[in-house]
Amino acid sequence: MKFPVSRRVIATSLLLSASPFAFAQEEAPETLDTIIVTGVGPQRTSDEMVGNVTAIDRGELVQKLSGTLGDTLSTEAGVSTTFFGQGASRPVLRGLGAERVLVLANGIGTIDASAASPDHQVATDGIDAEKIEIVRGPAALAYGGQAIGGVVNVIDGLIVESLPDEPVSFDGFAATNSANEGSELRGKARFATGPFVLTLSASARDFGDYDIPGFAESSLLRAMEEDEHDDHDDEDHDDEDHDHDEHEDEEIRDTMENSFLQSETYSAGFSWVGDDAFLGFAIRQQTSSYGLPGHEHHHEEEEHDDHNDEDDHDDEDHDDEDHEHEEESPFIDLEQTRYDIRGGAKLNAGPLTHIAGNLSYADYEHIEFEGAGEPGTVFTTEGTEGRLELGHAFGEFVGAAGVQFLDKDFSADGDEAFLTPTSTKTFGAFLFETLQFADHSVLEGGLRFDNTELDNDIQGERSFDLFSASAGAHKHLESGWWIGGLVSYTERAPNESELFADGPHLATSQYEVGNASLSKEKGTNIEASLRWENDRFSISGNIFHADFDGFIYLTPGVVLEDGVEVDELDELPVFLFQQQGASFTGAEIEAEARFPEGLLGANWVTSASLDLVDGELDDGGNVPYLPPMTFHAALDGDWGLWSAGVNVTAAADQDDPGTRILPTDGYIMTGLRGAVNLSELGFGKEGTQFFVEGRNLTDEEVRYSTSVLKDSVPAPGRNIRVGIRVAF
Repeated sequence: MKFPVSRRVIATSLLLSASPFAFAQEEAPETLDTIIVTGVGPQRTSDEMVGNVTAIDRGELVQKLSGTLGDTLSTEAGVSTTFFGQGASRPVLRGLGAERVLVLANGIGTIDASAASPDHQVATDGIDAEKIEIVRGPAALAYGGQAIGGVVNVIDGLIVESLPDEPVSFDGFAATNSANEGSELRGKARFATGPFVLTLSASARDFGDYDIPGFAESSLLRAMEEDEHDDHDDEDHDDEDHDHDEHEDEEIRDTMENSFLQSETYSAGFSWVGDDAFLGFAIRQQTSSYGLPGHEHHHEEEEHDDHNDEDDHDDEDHDDEDHEHEEESPFIDLEQTRYDIRGGAKLNAGPLTHIAGNLSYADYEHIEFEGAGEPGTVFTTEGTEGRLELGHAFGEFVGAAGVQFLDKDFSADGDEAFLTPTSTKTFGAFLFETLQFADHSVLEGGLRFDNTELDNDIQGERSFDLFSASAGAHKHLESGWWIGGLVSYTERAPNESELFADGPHLATSQYEVGNASLSKEKGTNIEASLRWENDRFSISGNIFHADFDGFIYLTPGVVLEDGVEVDELDELPVFLFQQQGASFTGAEIEAEARFPEGLLGANWVTSASLDLVDGELDDGGNVPYLPPMTFHAALDGDWGLWSAGVNVTAAADQDDPGTRILPTDGYIMTGLRGAVNLSELGFGKEGTQFFVEGRNLTDEEVRYSTSVLKDSVPAPGRNIRVGIRVAF
């Protein structure tokens, strides 16, 4: 059931848009000198970290913002998306996603159900974020085995760690989109008096079904369906032609049906900030309703079959059927309430340098409606997660030690309860050390031990003892060069779905069967980095290779049904969680050039990146749903009062899909943007602006090879986005 965007959010955003303080445009993205808080031990800048680490600030987030977290980050090097329409996606890092990429909110897990299925929305995204940090490659030393592929940390700034410069500040934006006739709104106000800071934030999206460039189904899928029709017996040829003609009439094109998204978020934070310490509390409530595209055709065929079974229908009945037909589109209603406490202090107690702690509790529920407004399956997750870190310095050794725990209960009740109730408890302890030498070289390393227990109501308990370790080194060379290398070993416990799933999963059109005897997944990663920069140019490259022992993946299979092997249950193909060895090899190359007061009197910035990853199972098969080689490039010019830019994304074909997965065609997507920097006219803070953006201007058919719906749900077509960002 769709719900309207709150009038309170609209009113707030309109007030902001009418404010005499104008709009803030995306500031230039911070690159090699950005302080990274995602990790363990002393805070470091990104140019002191061996892995490829990116921090996206608020200005750039407004520019990149899409409906979901994965889509917002999909133009970053080494990042793709599990795209499930406008309502749900998770980031994919170096070909790894879902249970191997840990999404954090302010350093603590999101405590939702997003890793269980690609149609489940992540309970945080960029619309409310002040910054998002992306750590590609294993970050398990800091956060445990679920970060074996990397970490995405969404930082909302509700709890502040230092006093703001101004007693009152505001940041907000409003935008409209042509592709979905949708709006985006967000406002955030901060008030400071003495040592106390209050932060209030509200945001909303109201997106309709989005436009697509042609058919919803890919040409390969339509050709395969055509071949299936042609294979029928000549005896039924006439009937088949009739059915095929009607099937053609039912095909979705031009607009992606049931792809709407409507969401609201309200949050508040209150902090005390002293000279060397802080303590804060925050509450956040998110509600969302979004369609599950790609399943209407199934419902339509059922309606059509029922219609053919009856001889006569009058027009009134036909209208009723059409109404029923519209209501049968599945959708999800979601709600999460989250409470956070975070604090920290500098210490002057011998070798102890600082202490920091986080504690979060979240209550999450989403209801999947299968048709006619009737609830189908209810997913709930309730959990508490905490983390405590103690910094220290022993001579030249600087590091941290700490503990972390998670206590989470997950359940699914209803028609699509492919996973029975499961509780998860984890406890971990970690140690990390750095050693810096006079020649600007640094050694680093650490250890982590975890215990994970999963207790399923039906299949019982599994317990895993996990170990992670890493060691690395880097050195600043002359003439701006920097070189580094890292080796890490990580163990990950199977999650609830991989162990205990057993039932129909309609979102992915699969009957999923877990394997309670799965062993832990072990990964060894080697990475090398080389960077160079001066005042105008910078280039960096990361090469990595990861070997997995017991890599867990979902693949077609058979099960016993009444003593007979079958590959289909409940009219869905059977998919089994299995494991074997696998290897991933890839690279990311990024470059940037800056030309102040260049051609036409503008300050120019041009950037480009190339990323690729190849994954192969030990039996010679392909790892499913890998991203293709992808190239991004952008050119931006700033004349002071106004600015303009162009960007291009080119993805190659993905010709190495997994078992029973169709290849994916590549694409070239182009965009333009222009902005009037109103701060130059005396309105608002620096960067305040009105902007216009064109996305996918050539109306290219874009299908993400990392999406299970890639052959039935393409990405949006041409979109014109107009907005204003206010900062004062």
